[in-house]
Amino acid sequence: MIEIRSVHKKFGDVEILKGIDLDVNKGELLCLLGASGSGKSTLLQCINGLEPIQGGSILVDGIDVHARDTNVNRLRQKLGIVFQQYNAFPHLTALENVALALRLVAKHNRTDASVIAKKHLAHVGLGDKENLFPSRLSGGQQQRLAIARALAMEPTYMLFDEVTSALDPELVGEVLDTMRLLKSEGMTMVVVTHDISFARQSGDRVAFLHSGRVCEIGTVAEVLENPRDERTQRFLQREYRA
Repeated sequence: MIEIRSVHKKFGDVEILKGIDLDVNKGELLCLLGASGSGKSTLLQCINGLEPIQGGSILVDGIDVHARDTNVNRLRQKLGIVFQQYNAFPHLTALENVALALRLVAKHNRTDASVIAKKHLAHVGLGDKENLFPSRLSGGQQQRLAIARALAMEPTYMLFDEVTSALDPELVGEVLDTMRLLKSEGMTMVVVTHDISFARQSGDRVAFLHSGRVCEIGTVAEVLENPRDERTQRFLQREYRA
């Protein structure tokens, strides 16, 4: 599991995370909701070790992400992360994009890396796109390529940071379907999202963040259908009106 205890994060003098306490249980899909600037994306980057913290601790399967002696590169193989932007290498085909980290980080030879990459591209529905460059793929396909690239490292956990917010509405469904597939296969996921319907239909628990704190956490029914915190209530009212 992922255990987050009293985590504080600052950018300069601005405190973004103000004592976050959170657990992510094996096999669950935890949705992080909150307005822009509430600290959701920063929290994901702290979990993955991409951002240092100024207080508290984050344990992944008992390993302290931010301990001085932790091999963060090795730990990140447990933590696949997919961002809002696809970040594909434009000069590499879909297959080459997925195989690259397998060769450079996991040290697979070129043949084995290609076999693994093909498997994961097929897994996300891109088996017939492996020889195309990213510019020939739709936004939804590029985002599924990013998911395949993360999955190829065989992570224990997947972190998703607003992965559909840059997509045209008609392309959102194919990415969410891929995430639902991963959930059905037992992948543990932390998903930053503004998509309330996805959280309701696919989430196991929901955490609402406001100004760097977890204001409310519970099951989908508890947080989305019967929120106790006034800030959660106001946020959901605005989202439903939108």
